[in-house]
Amino acid sequence: MLRRSFLLAAILAPILTAPARAGEVVPFEAEAFAAAQAAGRPILVEVSAPWCPICKTQKPILARLAAEPRFKDLVIFDVDFDSRKDVLRRLDARMQSTLIAFKGAAETGRSVGETQPEWIEGLLEKTL
Repeated sequence: MLRRSFLLAAILAPILTAPARAGEVVPFEAEAFAAAQAAGRPILVEVSAPWCPICKTQKPILARLAAEPRFKDLVIFDVDFDSRKDVLRRLDARMQSTLIAFKGAAETGRSVGETQPEWIEGLLEKTL
């Protein structure tokens, strides 16, 4: 077990210690999410669907905010609403367009259906 943990850490270390590229969203993977939480990183989980108009409105707002220097360490995990029901149950996310903020392992806030840039920015600030 310890050996697996070291191997996982060695694999994920370059991903999590590399500077986040502005606006980059990565698909949700449980191991990467757990490693980001363990490292105390600011995290946003974005539950979206390609057919969701609210999600389409949120994406450019998130990209613009993630490009700001103060959010340079923010990790954004995308969860596909249609195909990742296991993750939705784990995070208790019941709708697409859900944004869940974490500071390390602690959830600091969530919103559903929010499209006001100021409100989304406020949610992201809770991750810092």
